[in-house]
Amino acid sequence: MKVTVAFEECLKDSPRFRAAIEEVEGDVSELESKLDKLVKLCIGMIDAGKVYNTANKQFVNGVRELAQQSAKDEVIETSLTKFAESLQEMINYHTILFDQAQRSIKSQLMTFVKEDLRKFKDAKKQFDKVSEEKETALVKNAQVARNKQHEVEEATNILTATRKCFRHIALDYVLQINVLQSKRRSEILKSMLSFMYAHLTFFHQGYDLFRDLQPLMKQLGGQLDQLVVDAAKEKRDMEQKHSTIQQKDFSNDDTKLEYNVDADNGIAMEGYLFKRASNAFKTWNRRWFSIQNNQLVYQKKFKDNPTVVVEDLRLCTVKHCEDIERRFCFEVVSPTKSCMMQADSEKLRQAWIKAVQNSIATAFREQGESSEKLDRKCSTSTGSLDSGSELKEKSLKGESALQRVECIAGNASCCDCGMAEPRWASINLGITLCIECSGIHRSLGVHLSKVRSLTLDSWEPELLKVMCELGNSVINRIYEANLEELGAKKPQPGDPRQEIEAYIRAKYVEKRFVRKPTAAEQRTKVVSLSRQEKRLSSSSSEYLPPRPPPPTPKMRPASHISEKSADSGIQNSADGSKEMLASTLSANSLSEPDVSEPAVPEAGKNSAGLVEFKECSPGLQLYWAAFARNLPDMAEALAQGAEVNWVNTEADKQTPLIQAVQGGSLVACEFLLQNGANVNNHDGRGRGPLHHATILGHTGQVCLFLKRGASQNAVDSDDKTPLSIAVDAANADIVTLLRLAKMNDEMRESEGLYGQPGDETYQDIFRDFSQMASNDPEKLNRFQQYDSQRL
Repeated sequence: MKVTVAFEECLKDSPRFRAAIEEVEGDVSELESKLDKLVKLCIGMIDAGKVYNTANKQFVNGVRELAQQSAKDEVIETSLTKFAESLQEMINYHTILFDQAQRSIKSQLMTFVKEDLRKFKDAKKQFDKVSEEKETALVKNAQVARNKQHEVEEATNILTATRKCFRHIALDYVLQINVLQSKRRSEILKSMLSFMYAHLTFFHQGYDLFRDLQPLMKQLGGQLDQLVVDAAKEKRDMEQKHSTIQQKDFSNDDTKLEYNVDADNGIAMEGYLFKRASNAFKTWNRRWFSIQNNQLVYQKKFKDNPTVVVEDLRLCTVKHCEDIERRFCFEVVSPTKSCMMQADSEKLRQAWIKAVQNSIATAFREQGESSEKLDRKCSTSTGSLDSGSELKEKSLKGESALQRVECIAGNASCCDCGMAEPRWASINLGITLCIECSGIHRSLGVHLSKVRSLTLDSWEPELLKVMCELGNSVINRIYEANLEELGAKKPQPGDPRQEIEAYIRAKYVEKRFVRKPTAAEQRTKVVSLSRQEKRLSSSSSEYLPPRPPPPTPKMRPASHISEKSADSGIQNSADGSKEMLASTLSANSLSEPDVSEPAVPEAGKNSAGLVEFKECSPGLQLYWAAFARNLPDMAEALAQGAEVNWVNTEADKQTPLIQAVQGGSLVACEFLLQNGANVNNHDGRGRGPLHHATILGHTGQVCLFLKRGASQNAVDSDDKTPLSIAVDAANADIVTLLRLAKMNDEMRESEGLYGQPGDETYQDIFRDFSQMASNDPEKLNRFQQYDSQRL
């Protein structure tokens, strides 16, 4: 180590030593100033770098947004996405570089300044102090008189001690100076070398990054020349078309009037018409109408979901209207309603009337063939629109519905032809379909198959759960059980449409491949389902609301029960016990369901004492499967010919729908309604499904039945309506729903035959209750006990 100040000189305290000390002190003071400045500049550089990175990130986000906006142009989207990823990597490298600068320059040099230079300053203070004490002792020693021996000795002792202390302090000071001078070299060089290596790494990473990106940049550069040429050509073509159109005569600007104006896209006729509203003011609104998919639809904006005016043109007629004040009016009349429209001219009115008439004739002649063609561009399906009503708001995004339904076994391919990635579904069958098979299903009629889009249509939570309970694998095990035994061949993607249609009709209309069970097998199935009541009551009690026990045979629980039958979507507005509800109903003169051993068709006892069924039918299987919340067995019963409104004459004339209410399953109710169950069928006591759901406090089922047109005025044998039952039971949620539904019906009746489908507030409240019943049933647990005085 090179010595800046010699140790021998400090002992002499010579002028040379003092000059060296003074030089070192000046150098250290300047060093401290430079280091402080460098640290401050480093901090400024790091702060500026962070600002730069922030601005750079915003720029990269802008590039990403531009790429997303250009999703339809694959070249732009791919290139910009790759560029954004590369620029983001460079931002990450910059961040690492600035972090390294903070560690190597700022932190390291600040540590050197605060620790090593502080030690030097402390040593300098001690050296300066002891130097002054030495000078004082020397002066005092020189001034002592010779004849004052006592003072001479005292001065000599003080000088000796001071010199000794000075030598120690001076040696320490010189050591600190030499160490500082040596350490400054290593600390400064180490800090800067680390910073330079960080730069080396930064530029090396950037080089590697852009070396990988270079092929794409070269390829894109080659494409740009052709893009420039194509753009210039397109510009010339557009200018030529613009000039040609400008030369046309626009004095008689009639819309294109030919029938089948865009047949390839499924549009037979389209254009603007004025439509008379069905409200009390009978206002006229201009809407974009089109005839597509054998339907008359309209929309206000392009992004709006089309509203269906007429679901099936085969059921309507069109006529001129000359008895109103407005000109050029015509009317489309269906069995349930009519729609008054106005064209802009007589020529357009005649064209629209002709288009509707031709569409009706074509629909009858082709018997659904045109439905497949029109399906390609139609953004609605008959299964997702209620006749004459505005399109309901989506309760679940289409893409989410697609993702959830695709997870079910077999749903990744079409149920009938096996084509991958089906985007359509039959909501009453619970299967997924490709676009071609969906067109065939739609031609079967909604009584057999209700088609809905998985990506374009609205999906209520209970409908989505029906799809998740069933699926292609479950349904094919039912409808294709005898496929191999009969030697039939299942169609493949790309097969002729005629073959696929023949197969689908044999499968669902004729039910040719459904296996008919033997009497023993049917009896075993019915007994197994009937045994599930006790098992459900014990193992799935958390899903079931407090209720009087439904009619069920007294037998041991079966060993088999489907896990899916525990309907997680059931909502329960009663949180009391069975005894509390029983007392509540008794206090209000509500007859309890018969809890004695049920009457079954010709039932008897076997040797084990269990109830046996002598006559079992698919209807009885549907009856018990509805209570057991077993959708696969319900679907099997319907496939085997069960009547969805089958009446159990030996059990108070109850239907499968009432059994589904007793079983506490919202999904089972939805499945039966989708397959044509009558929501107003009553049992032997005059109670319909709405009565039973109200008695049991099933808020979600009440909401479902009201939406499906359940009558609120029906009176049971105790002269009780659903509303009076809910009031007596103090169930605020159900009372609210029933009263709102009644008010809505009165509003519609006051507006006449062509009134609005309902108040928007009413629709919003029912939608919220439906969502809550399916997704958050615990929020409906608000059942209130009777006041003790009322009891």
